Amino acid sequence: MPANLTPQYLKAEEAYKAARSPEEKLACLEEMLKVIPKHKGTEKLQADIKRRIAALRKGEKGKGKAVRHDPFRIDRAGAGRLVLLGAPNTGKSSILKAMTRAKVEVSPAPFTTQLPVPGMLPFEDVQIQVLDLPPITADYVPPGMMEAVRNSDGILLTADLGSPDALEQAELAMETCKAHKILLHPPLSPPELPPDVHPALRVLPALLLGTKADLPGAEETREILEDLLEGKLPLLPLSAETGLGLEDFRTQAFRMLDVIRVYSKEPGKPADREAPFVLKRGSTVLDLAERIHKDIAANFKFARVWGAVKHDGIQVSRDHVLADRDVVEIHA
Repeated sequence: MPANLTPQYLKAEEAYKAARSPEEKLACLEEMLKVIPKHKGTEKLQADIKRRIAALRKGEKGKGKAVRHDPFRIDRAGAGRLVLLGAPNTGKSSILKAMTRAKVEVSPAPFTTQLPVPGMLPFEDVQIQVLDLPPITADYVPPGMMEAVRNSDGILLTADLGSPDALEQAELAMETCKAHKILLHPPLSPPELPPDVHPALRVLPALLLGTKADLPGAEETREILEDLLEGKLPLLPLSAETGLGLEDFRTQAFRMLDVIRVYSKEPGKPADREAPFVLKRGSTVLDLAERIHKDIAANFKFARVWGAVKHDGIQVSRDHVLADRDVVEIHA
């Protein structure tokens, strides 16, 4: 049976052949598998694509060889994952230490952080995973690290407002993302996609953290940076020493995830507000039911919702779109 491959598939295949890094190859293969026509004539091709995807994900160099350990493969936790990306001595580790309980070494010496360090950032009733990544330079990006960036839910770029090189630091972080086909956009703002979207393109919200904002000259540097950014990304001044901006950072970090918290409630009982379900913005009552248990979703009848949009336990259907901090009582 002929494969009858589509133009979308052929475009993704060409991008795969031109890809240089493992993360680009993986993104292209995933796009190929997504757009390939699903019929008997492509079964062998689908199996081959899946095999190559599995090999890249495991870091295999060839059949029969040992699997390479990937130090950047860290289990996800919390409501979402953000990564700290920046040049040496831009204060990434200081921010992580000030905001989480992570055991991270803070030193004025460059390249102190050589492996990713995870920390959990508390925000109200949820935790957000933040990864402090090794520093980048114009000449060196740790192999495999940008795959961790691509697999995050948002990027926290860092620039030292107390340094005369703050602009170069911000540009380095943004250009590194661009070189690895990561399109940055302000949180909660729709991205401006190029006319010809590359199959490996990853679109992520980003925030520029202006660290060491307590140092002399930091305010002038912040104003210059904001003018040069021209609204491309928001700039948040921070100081791990004085605490400036740290509470605002918690709120901004949660907003970057673009998620909502939903509380479940059994009929006749109070809502469980200890452990909210975290769902992507735009999720429906049925999405919540599926998250709770597939049987509840399969036998769904109706739900009652209390919250900012719907009040007093009004009855809604499975297609009702939920809002942050809604309380939901599902009847099945």
